[in-house]
Amino acid sequence: LLLLPSLVTASHSPPGCKIRITSKGLDLVKQEGLRFVEQELQNITISDLHGSEGQFQYNISQVKVTDLQLAFSDLNFQPQQHLVFNINNASISLRFRRQLLYWFFYDIGSINASADGVHIYTVLQLAKDEAGRLKISNMTCNASIARMHAGFSGTLRKVYEFLSTFIVTGMRFLLSQQICPSLEHASLVLLNSLLDTVPVRNYVDEHIGIDYSLLRDPSVSTDTLDLDFKGMFFPRVREDQELENHAVEPVIKETERMVYVAFSEYFFDSAMHSYFQAGVLTIELQGEKVPKDLEVLLRATFFGTIFMLSPSVDAPLRLVLQVSAPPRCTIKPSGTSVSVSAFLNISLVPPDRPPVQLSSMAMETKLSAKVFLQGKALRVQLDLRRY
Repeated sequence: LLLLPSLVTASHSPPGCKIRITSKGLDLVKQEGLRFVEQELQNITISDLHGSEGQFQYNISQVKVTDLQLAFSDLNFQPQQHLVFNINNASISLRFRRQLLYWFFYDIGSINASADGVHIYTVLQLAKDEAGRLKISNMTCNASIARMHAGFSGTLRKVYEFLSTFIVTGMRFLLSQQICPSLEHASLVLLNSLLDTVPVRNYVDEHIGIDYSLLRDPSVSTDTLDLDFKGMFFPRVREDQELENHAVEPVIKETERMVYVAFSEYFFDSAMHSYFQAGVLTIELQGEKVPKDLEVLLRATFFGTIFMLSPSVDAPLRLVLQVSAPPRCTIKPSGTSVSVSAFLNISLVPPDRPPVQLSSMAMETKLSAKVFLQGKALRVQLDLRRY
């Protein structure tokens, strides 16, 4: 009972990153899904078919799929956690080996067959696993074949036409029984095995990493799929460190585009907190790296102090700007800003002598921030002019 409140809080933790895929975005997924289905259907294994009718004994073996036509297909959302993949009026071309024994007559060869009006209806249930990866937790499938015919040739063509009812009916049954097991194995075993290789924690650079595991099962409506990710950065020196999320959950209302991505203040706060913990939020400018106009201003400001000190007036300046607390991000409709507290130390650095401090000051300011995509990288640009 004591653990129940913490478990409830964890299950409802707001995401740092939310991704929405709309019905328009499913078009690309559908093309990949079709290629996946084609690959699996081409590798269907069908058991041999054998039997007898009167004095005729026949055996059908080595059945192979030679061609697929999956022209009519749809991929749709189905609340609450499902994707529906529907294939209509498809055709499957087959080639198999035939053997016929009638009294003392023996015939061997191949037969081309075609299954038309193939209908495959699959429903995939999406979920997250214990590690926070996306997976297919369940699949239902129905497959049917409207008609099937085979072309016979050779000296015993009439005999095969006599037996065609048994052969075609048997092949139609065997093929329809193999479609769904093949797709279920491909989805629940092969595809899930591939999803298991997707990392949910990764390093961004030599200082920080990111945890982008799923917080909960995907939420599916009639025209959207929403994925809630943790979106938390962590310092590599303390990978087990976890910053509490008190930010407002990001909201996506639009459905016009294919994909939407939304970030909360927590996403950026955890990044800046991690960089602060890693000790890299420090800027040092010395000598020629100090902008000339700033150097002139500083030398004029501290002229009296510099003149009274023993170091040469021409000794290089050194500026050290060190952030004193983790910066905080604020996201509003008017824009994004970052609150920064820092110490600025200004020193003279004469050659072969200890540095001489001219001034030390504490600074607090809000910087306007611009978030944008550059290639595949998300970048944040801060306006430092207010410093």
